[in-house]
Amino acid sequence: MGPRLVVGNWKMHGSRSANRALLDALLKEPVEGVDAAVCAPFPYLGEVSGQLGGSAIAWGAQNVSEHAQGAYTGEVSAAMLREFGCRYVIVGHSERRQLYGETDAQVAAKFAAVRSAGMTPILCVGETLAEREAGRTEEVVARQLGAVAFAEGVLAYEPVWAIGTGKTATPEQAQAVHAFLRKRLPGGTRILYGGSVKAQNAQALFAMPDIDGGLIGGASLVAKEFMDIVKAATK
Repeated sequence: MGPRLVVGNWKMHGSRSANRALLDALLKEPVEGVDAAVCAPFPYLGEVSGQLGGSAIAWGAQNVSEHAQGAYTGEVSAAMLREFGCRYVIVGHSERRQLYGETDAQVAAKFAAVRSAGMTPILCVGETLAEREAGRTEEVVARQLGAVAFAEGVLAYEPVWAIGTGKTATPEQAQAVHAFLRKRLPGGTRILYGGSVKAQNAQALFAMPDIDGGLIGGASLVAKEFMDIVKAATK
């Protein structure tokens, strides 16, 4: 297994001035022994690419179309992202599945489109609180993963009940699901944990044997918080 990976998901936050200040602050901190990246909203990708070019911090997108081109108003293709030098693309985030009705089949098609364009997809899987309480966690994540022809990507386990709620799976809860998923993945696949990861809980989470980093939401918008998480992931 290579270095851990910490990815910031800015979601629908940011402005040109705020993004510039955030990235300037991130670039002042050394990144060693860990891979780091930020996934920004589409309108800012060109500027993010320019600001991070040649640095130790990679960048990515939060979504992509499953279509290569055509009459799909408002969509962004994998080839367009690749042309800017995009490295990572998040696919199947629970907010996309829940708010925009993305199906397992659509997520699988997006995963394939990212792979075909030579980028690294970050596939998100995770259960709702009702599904966990019903004892269906493994069933749900196995279905979401099984729908995808998984190869050469990153997997992110994000329990839906812990995203943006302030609730976090205990390290042991997260480890149990990561270990379950590990058995269904190609060797060497990095599995990230996401769900209210903060500097104060990152070290305990990353100490688990099958947690290879984090997909970070709100904490990625604060430079010191994000870099403290990156440092906690250093092996």
